[in-house]
Amino acid sequence: MLKFDGGGFYTKSSGLYQAIRWVFMARVIVRPAPRVVSDRIFLRFEVCAIIERFSPIPIEPPEKIEMTPNPRKILVTSALPYANGPIHIGHLVEYIQTDIWARFQKMRGHQCLYVCADDAHGTPIMLRARQEGIEPEQLIARVAREHQADFAGFRIGFDNYHSTHSEENHHFATTIYERNRDAGHIVRRTITQAYDPLEQMFLPDRFIKGTCPKCGAADQYGDNCEVCGASYSPAELKDPVSAVSGAVPEQRESDHYFFKLGDFTDLLKQWTRGGHLQGEVANKLDEWFEAGLQEWDISRDAPYFGFEIPDHPGKYFYVWLDAPIGYMASFKNLCERTQGLEFDEFWSPESTAELYHFIGKDIIYFHALFWPAMLHGAGFRTPSAVFAHGFLTVDGAKMSKSRGTFIKARTYLEHLNPEYLRYYFAAKLGAGVDDIDLNLEDFAQRVNSDLVARWSISPAAAPALSTSASPAGSPTASRNPPCSMSS
Repeated sequence: MLKFDGGGFYTKSSGLYQAIRWVFMARVIVRPAPRVVSDRIFLRFEVCAIIERFSPIPIEPPEKIEMTPNPRKILVTSALPYANGPIHIGHLVEYIQTDIWARFQKMRGHQCLYVCADDAHGTPIMLRARQEGIEPEQLIARVAREHQADFAGFRIGFDNYHSTHSEENHHFATTIYERNRDAGHIVRRTITQAYDPLEQMFLPDRFIKGTCPKCGAADQYGDNCEVCGASYSPAELKDPVSAVSGAVPEQRESDHYFFKLGDFTDLLKQWTRGGHLQGEVANKLDEWFEAGLQEWDISRDAPYFGFEIPDHPGKYFYVWLDAPIGYMASFKNLCERTQGLEFDEFWSPESTAELYHFIGKDIIYFHALFWPAMLHGAGFRTPSAVFAHGFLTVDGAKMSKSRGTFIKARTYLEHLNPEYLRYYFAAKLGAGVDDIDLNLEDFAQRVNSDLVARWSISPAAAPALSTSASPAGSPTASRNPPCSMSS
């Protein structure tokens, strides 16, 4: 009998190991036709490499999948992609991981709902739209279509895909803010920040560039140096300029609104050590507790593309306040279109449903501290678990446009079967937050040996993979086996 540990973490006896084992066998049953591969039969191959990492014993498909006698209510999310650019293969690590997990839950007979949305607010979107000479709403609508087409191409099976720029998200962002404000968890403070006198706007840290005060590297952002890794404030940056206009920023005062995260210290200490996170993530968060939880600035000044804060004209919710609330908004949107699906059954404090978030390790702080604190302060339930994963590297290095290893999802889809990448990522993902590497030589060899040769796939049905290092560095498909790598 399949059993999950408390948080559904990835162990040999439970979690992802069992999930992929059952998905593997389920695919054989669903598509029993031998040796000729259609797109969806590849789900069988996406997981076989992970299975063998845990068990050398060959797995024979069962006669049937034993459905659970006690169906669970499960809501699962992936982090929201930002509506300022295309999906790339680094993003896909998370969506493929979540998709496999959600499909397994559904195959077992659970009510598992997978929702997501575009993260559609913030200064970068406002400036990108201005640069293109269009309204922000036009930009995010176009990007939403592109994102959803890419996800569909990679067989990501969302039950609902929405936007943070929606009536549902405005409702919940306002509700969560007002409930925390009324409970005394919001405070106003006057701060000093960089201001662009030409564009007449306050500048986010990433829109200020200058010389690193630590190592002297030029053209660094206002919050950290990409050369030496140092963190600092924009005021410490040498020779700062606005990345928007090139003007020298001025220092001006403004009233901002802060969330008193420290009010939830005891709750968060208990929650982060309650089996809701991977061990290494909980250990990392201990550093924040030791330093003391600081107040979090949840406001931004006009001009800004987002939701205006109630009763405070010219002040807007910071994008990271309403972004995770987008999970609630997307689910609410699904409830409104689905008979019998009740929002409160999943989000009320008394809910017995399970809530899981799959995220990258770079946004742990928001999801494991701010998010549960805001939810609790507003009278909603907290997540059952947050699963974090590492970054994707290509050939051992960070993805790079100059080296041709920054591969867009659409570029990949134009050349290769998406199931190849689904399989490869599934084979590389583990239980921790270590980075995973897409080694192009290994990628080609695994596809040819594990999918083409090992399973006797007809070349007509699944052509072998050939990857060559073209000037653009993007993979190309050959109709003739075997796979080869040329430099």
